[in-house]
Amino acid sequence: MDIGGNIKKFRELKDITREAIASDLGMSVSNYSKIERGEIDLTLSRIEKIAQILGVDLSQILNFDTSQIFNVAHIDLSQGLGAKAENMYFNTADEYKEKYIKLLEAENERLKSLVKE
Repeated sequence: MDIGGNIKKFRELKDITREAIASDLGMSVSNYSKIERGEIDLTLSRIEKIAQILGVDLSQILNFDTSQIFNVAHIDLSQGLGAKAENMYFNTADEYKEKYIKLLEAENERLKSLVKE
């Protein structure tokens, strides 16, 4: 499980800087970068705080699988797979990306409803 990598992916997806998260956590950017690289053992409370800053559930950070979202299968398109196979590969990646965007939008709406209560 690459929690640091998952945190980095969510941070990038949400277009949040390392500096912003480090500031919210009360730590240096250098130490925060170590979290993303997996060089620091994280406590559950620290992961929860990061999830809160990113606006995601703790379970999303613990279970995030980029291969399901971005289809990071290593396909060598130069081996003569043809345009049809190439289009299928990129269409699948786009489908996962769209599903993930919809998931994030739904989560956003859920959080907005909690704030209104």
